Amino acid sequence: MSRPSLLAVSHGTSDPRGAAAIALLVERVAARLPDVRVCSAFVDVQQPDAETALAGLDGPVVVVPLLLSRGFHVGVDLGRLARPGVRVTDPLGPDPRLAAVLARRLAEAASDVPVVLGVAGSRDPRSLPDAERTASLLARRLRRPVTTAYLAARAPRVDDALRAHPGAVLATYLLAPGYFFDLARRLAEGHPVSAPLLDGAEPPTELVDIVVDRYRDAEARDLAPGLRESALVASV
Repeated sequence: MSRPSLLAVSHGTSDPRGAAAIALLVERVAARLPDVRVCSAFVDVQQPDAETALAGLDGPVVVVPLLLSRGFHVGVDLGRLARPGVRVTDPLGPDPRLAAVLARRLAEAASDVPVVLGVAGSRDPRSLPDAERTASLLARRLRRPVTTAYLAARAPRVDDALRAHPGAVLATYLLAPGYFFDLARRLAEGHPVSAPLLDGAEPPTELVDIVVDRYRDAEARDLAPGLRESALVASV
C-alpha cells in the first residue's frame, strides 16, 4: 500500500521572492520523502487552493500547514478539510527548532541587544499562546528577554515596542519575504531587522525536518487500515 500524499499548504504571496523560497522548501521536503507524492496549495493569493488540490489527490492525504501558528487559516480554512483519510497536522510552530533558526537570523542582524519578536498578528485568539510560546523558546535560547509585538491586528504594534526598547533588534517571525516583511522593515524605523525564516537561500534543515516530522507523525496515526504497517515496511 502506498504512503499518503503530503499536501503542503502555505498562505500564498504575490512576492516572487517569498513564492520561490516556499517552493524550494517544498522541493526539499519532497527530496526527503522520495516515495511520497508531495504537492503544494495555498489559502490565499496563489493557486491551487487547498480544496482544489485535495480533490486531485487519491487515497489518504496528510495536510501540513506551512504556517507558524494556529489561527483562522489552520482552524477553519484547513480544519474543514479534515475527513476520513485526510489528516490536518499542527502548523510549523511553535517549535524549538524555529527558535534555533530565529536565533541564527538574529546573530546575522545584531547581537547582545534587546529583542522584539515581530509576529504577523491575527484576530483569532488561538494564535496568541503560540506567539508567546515562540517568544519564550527564543528567550530561553538567547538567555535574555524577548518582547512579543505584532505587525497587524493586535497590540503592542512592532513600532511601539521598538520605541519602548531603544537599540532593540526586530526578530522577524515570518516564514518568507512578502508583504509583512516589507511592513516590518518600514515599521522598524532604523532598527536592525533579521531575515525571515526562509530568506531566499537554501531552506534551513530545521524547517524541512519539521514538515517531514509533521507528516510522519500523522502517517503513524493510521489514516487508513493497514497504513501504519505499510509505512513501517517502507521505512525499513
